[in-house]
Amino acid sequence: QVQLVESGGGLVQAGGSLRLSCAASGRTFSLYAMGWFRQTPGKERECVAAISKNGGSTYYIDSVKDRFTMSRDNAKNTVYLQMNSLKPEDTAVYYCSAARSSGSWYTPKGLREYDSWGQGTQVTVSS
Repeated sequence: QVQLVESGGGLVQAGGSLRLSCAASGRTFSLYAMGWFRQTPGKERECVAAISKNGGSTYYIDSVKDRFTMSRDNAKNTVYLQMNSLKPEDTAVYYCSAARSSGSWYTPKGLREYDSWGQGTQVTVSS
């Protein structure tokens, strides 16, 4: 497992932007596919975006396509989620996650595929 620490959440007006960062500990970061999940009270945690361990493949949930961009820097053990054109419905706690992956291009989307989680960071979008 890796230790994950998110940062970059906050309060923003609708139409604004935020960039979330997730720093991972350990020397094996490049062995992990990474994901960003979000959760609101009473709802199941959902995968917003995922990136393969080589960074060459990404996945986005339909509601954030063309607005969010996930990237990774394996030299810095960090993943990012650039969020543009934010909407009130993007308000949630955002979690960074890591999945030990055998496939260089694989982007895990299921909650149970991930075995390491950050503490979460709140994103609030006001209308």
